Amino acid sequence: MVRIDSFKEASEAFRAHLPDLSTDRFTTAARQDVYEYARFFKENHAPPWLFELTQAWEKLYAEPFKSVTTDGVVRDGLFTVQDEGLDIQTVANAAEELLGKLDSEQKDKLQYPVTAREWRAWSNPEILLRPFGLRLEEVREPICEAILRLIESSLSQEGYQKALGAMRINHFLGEIVKLPRIMNQFSYNFLLFGSPSALPSSPWGWLLYGHHLCLAVFFRGPQVVIAPTFTGAEPNIIDAGEWAGTEILRKEGDLGLKFMQSLLSEQQKRAQTYELLKDPAMKQDGDLLTDRWNRDDQRHLCGAFRDNRIVPYEGITCSSSELSEEQQNLLLEILEEFIIYLPPKSRALKLAEIRKHLDETYFSWIGRYGDDDPFYYRIQSPVILAEFDHHSGVFLSNTEPAKFHTHTIVRVPNAGDYGQAIREPQHRL
Repeated sequence: MVRIDSFKEASEAFRAHLPDLSTDRFTTAARQDVYEYARFFKENHAPPWLFELTQAWEKLYAEPFKSVTTDGVVRDGLFTVQDEGLDIQTVANAAEELLGKLDSEQKDKLQYPVTAREWRAWSNPEILLRPFGLRLEEVREPICEAILRLIESSLSQEGYQKALGAMRINHFLGEIVKLPRIMNQFSYNFLLFGSPSALPSSPWGWLLYGHHLCLAVFFRGPQVVIAPTFTGAEPNIIDAGEWAGTEILRKEGDLGLKFMQSLLSEQQKRAQTYELLKDPAMKQDGDLLTDRWNRDDQRHLCGAFRDNRIVPYEGITCSSSELSEEQQNLLLEILEEFIIYLPPKSRALKLAEIRKHLDETYFSWIGRYGDDDPFYYRIQSPVILAEFDHHSGVFLSNTEPAKFHTHTIVRVPNAGDYGQAIREPQHRL
């Protein structure tokens, strides 16, 4: 929930940038459903910068899955098959309950092989580029509720509330810009991979994707991998209506800034990759496959279709020779918020895994770091890559990044995404 002392300030910040709904962009979209909206985008290449990016995404999607790495080489031996104490039977039962409510046509649309490329089909824009699976807003209410129960049973309670927050903020944005058929709490696609099972020998999982929320969840018996994840919000609060007081992604921002401000001046200089969020020295808008800035992704590197991106380490190391114990604990507190979707036991094990690699963990920052400055930061190690980015407006009118539009991404590098590293050869992507 939004803190009382910051609610008015946060509300005024984004409401100062409400768009002009009489422009062609909004009047045209208001007449369209989600499929007409996507077709209009593809036929008119509008906006052109996003259309060009989607063409680059097509090339990336066609590549075989390898993984995010620092140098193009997947490091082996980082991840193990383990019993995480997950109540997988309850999760499998929720999936079976969902399947029991579907007719044969719906089952065919929902289900994919556990090795299917469609695991990687997610994307963040509101434009439905790949209409796979079942769309929550198009199914009967009992089916939608069953999908939500499966999602809830798979995640921690805190993680489920965070996901609901992203979906509700998307709905709120749809109300603000008068595009409820394009953006609402159920404008998300859901796919099921493999056959629900409690057995480690029968891995399976699911994918949810749509505007500002994309979750890939893989199960191998009582073990779960939730990565990649993309969670965003524009704005990052709801200040009116049924869900007033909803807020997400503030904690990640506050803790990241606290960490950066805790560093010594010399450390801050080494951590700061670029002084400005859109720095003249930052290579941008040339090769969309490799450059580190474009109008959609902006500073983040590992969003949609970047499954094989090479991301060299930058910034300062988070070893005990560089950081105090208090600072290392703060770093782990930040990362716990990024992996909050994991159930408690799985999350504790993941944090222990992260802690083992602190000497190989890097923290990097883009932008200034005053209390009111927007910024980007990345925490990267052999076993996690977490990105936080303040964005300029997409539906709101701010042309410069602002704290009320946020993107966050979690990747598990070295073949950790989509559970690849713990799959048997016959089950790999």
